Amino acid sequence: MRLQAPQVLIDLSAIPEMRGVRLAGENLRIGALTRHAETLTEPLIRAYAPLLAAAAPFVAHPAIRNRGTVGGSVALADPASEFPAMMLAMGAEMEISGADGMRRVPADDYFQDLYQTAIEPGEILVALHVPAAGPRHVCAFDEMARRRGDYAMVGGGILAERDGGVIANPRIALFSVGSTPVRARNAEAEIAGKALDADTIAAAQRALDADIDPLDDAEIPAAMRRHLARVLLGRLLRKLETCS
Repeated sequence: MRLQAPQVLIDLSAIPEMRGVRLAGENLRIGALTRHAETLTEPLIRAYAPLLAAAAPFVAHPAIRNRGTVGGSVALADPASEFPAMMLAMGAEMEISGADGMRRVPADDYFQDLYQTAIEPGEILVALHVPAAGPRHVCAFDEMARRRGDYAMVGGGILAERDGGVIANPRIALFSVGSTPVRARNAEAEIAGKALDADTIAAAQRALDADIDPLDDAEIPAAMRRHLARVLLGRLLRKLETCS
């Protein structure tokens, strides 16, 4: 995208610590060099990070998925990309390495502005730590794009727990609605502790207006993107209502 013109490029692909997926306590550790294509087939991701597995088929095209890495996507933090928003929805932590050692930054604090993250000069993203989903967790992903593989006009994912018919601890993250992935906290509040009936879903859609502030661009007016986001949220919540 010609955002940078580095004088030196360093190949990280031979660093084994930055590859692979494994359970580490209550988290799933995903090495930053794990390729997009691996998220489609890795059993641990399907079992413990199902929202990431649900988003993976929507990422670009096979040629890109075979080369691109999860960490590369999250480090770039394109606000129209699927994986950064899913890290926000899953409550992931980013493991960042620099000359002063390792540190971990929660997704809620990691995405700061357009293509700007908590990674400082001289640091690299090493791994992503995703809280392992359990039997009570349910998730849903969807996006609207003109063609499959194009950047979405709007997209999002939800991860929540379900106790009987009641939703608990929901996390809703949207992409292509601002300069960063966006956490829809007002919409979350409308569904927390409730059953997902038509009234609850409509209330969450209304509350979403306070969560997003999309900009006008040459292709999609802000008002249209708001409308699409409300429609998408309704789809996500209805999926969540029926998923097992």
